[in-house]
Amino acid sequence: MNDISYNSAYSDTAILHEIGEFIKSKRIDQNLTQDEVAERAAISRSTLSLAERGENIALTNLLKILRVLDAFYVLEQFRSTPQISPLQLAKEDEKKRKRAYRNNNHRNKDNSGW
Repeated sequence: MNDISYNSAYSDTAILHEIGEFIKSKRIDQNLTQDEVAERAAISRSTLSLAERGENIALTNLLKILRVLDAFYVLEQFRSTPQISPLQLAKEDEKKRKRAYRNNNHRNKDNSGW
């Protein structure tokens, strides 16, 4: 995990502030103004300003901002990967075909009765 997840004293406000700093940093690194990002994200400049200050904004607006800043990679931590037990993995492996074969009826049709 990271430092934030283990610190229960880290308030929601502090987390929002960190997110805001991240957004602002990415925007400046890309040499974009607030107006440019807001226009590309189809949100108001004041909404972007709120986000950068660590204020509450709608989750959909955060997604729009991350999309414009090409920063969806931060959401990788939310991706859920199913855990397969070794027993289930072995059962799935047993179901895989081990060889190719044809039945007699199919062979006779292809070879004209040979």
